[in-house]
Amino acid sequence: MKTLVLLTVFFAPLRLAAEPAGQGAGPGFCVFGAQSGKSFSGEAAFKAVVWKSDIVYVGETHDQPLDHLAQLEALKAMRIARGSRIAVGFEMLNQSLQPVLDDYVAGKIKEVEFLAKADWKKEWGFDFAMYRPLFDFIVANKLRALALNVPRVVVGKIARTGLGSLSQEEKAFLPEKVEITAHKKYNAFLQQSFAGHGDTPMAKIFTLENYTASMAAWNEGMGAKLADFLNANPGYAALVVAGNGHIIYNAAIPASVKGRMKGVRQASFYTATAAQCPEKLKPEHKDLANYIWYIVHPPTPVPAAEAAGSSAPAAALPAQ
Repeated sequence: MKTLVLLTVFFAPLRLAAEPAGQGAGPGFCVFGAQSGKSFSGEAAFKAVVWKSDIVYVGETHDQPLDHLAQLEALKAMRIARGSRIAVGFEMLNQSLQPVLDDYVAGKIKEVEFLAKADWKKEWGFDFAMYRPLFDFIVANKLRALALNVPRVVVGKIARTGLGSLSQEEKAFLPEKVEITAHKKYNAFLQQSFAGHGDTPMAKIFTLENYTASMAAWNEGMGAKLADFLNANPGYAALVVAGNGHIIYNAAIPASVKGRMKGVRQASFYTATAAQCPEKLKPEHKDLANYIWYIVHPPTPVPAAEAAGSSAPAAALPAQ
C-alpha cells in the first residue's frame, strides 16, 4: 500500500485533472470481502451488500475518475432500496458550506454559482467534472447532501498547536469530546506517514501527538455531522464520499459514527488499483475495510493545472 505524505494536507499545492471525468468504461464490480477474502464480484452481489446497509462508504483516490463512478454505482443501488430517503455526505465541502450545498441540490442556484460560493478550486481543487455525475443524480432524485468536512484552518491549527488551542468558534465544528483512536493498525498507518517527512521544515512544525489529534478531530467532526443527521432523520440511509484514508481499517469516520449510532449497519469499500480483476484478495489489502473494490484505472493524464498556476491546498488523507 502506498503511503502519501499526510502533512501536505495543510500546505501542499494541488493539481487538477487534465480532462473532464466520467467518460469511458465504468468501474466494474470486482469486489472481495476484506476479512474473509470471499468474492462479492458482480452487480447483483454488490447490490445485495448495499441494500442491507444503512451507511455505505466508498473511498476514493481523489484524482481517479472511476472511483467517483464507483460511488455513483453505490448511490444508484441505494436509490433502488431506499427511494429518496438518502443523504450523501461529502468530504469535499466543509460544514460552513451547508447552506450553499442546500441551495444547489434544491435547484435554487446553478452549478457555476455553487462552485463560486463554495470556492471549489480553493477549498478542494480536484476537477468538479469527476463529481458532477454524483451531484446530478442527487439533484435529479431530490436526495439530501451533507457538507461533512472540518474547515482546513481548524485541522491545521490542531496539528500545529493541539486541541487545547482552539477557540470556541473553532470547537463548534467538532463534537464535545474528540476520541483519539487506539486502533493499532490505524495508528501505525499515521505514524508511518508522519515519519515519512524525515528532517523537513514541515515535520518540525508538528509533533506526532498533535498530528494524531488533528486526524482524530478531522474524522470525529465528519462522523459526528453524519450521525447527527441520521439520528435526527430516522429511516434515512447515507453514502459517504471521502478519501480512502477516512475509511481505512474502519477506524476513521466509520468508527466515529458507530460510537454515535446504536445498531447502525455500515459497509465500507476501499477502492484499490488493479491491472485486472484478481482471482482472489491481495494479501496487502486484508482488513483495510469491509470490502476491497478493485478498479482498473486508465493511465493518469499529465496535470494541466500546473501550467495554470493552481495553488489550492490538498484536502485528503492518503488513498492507497
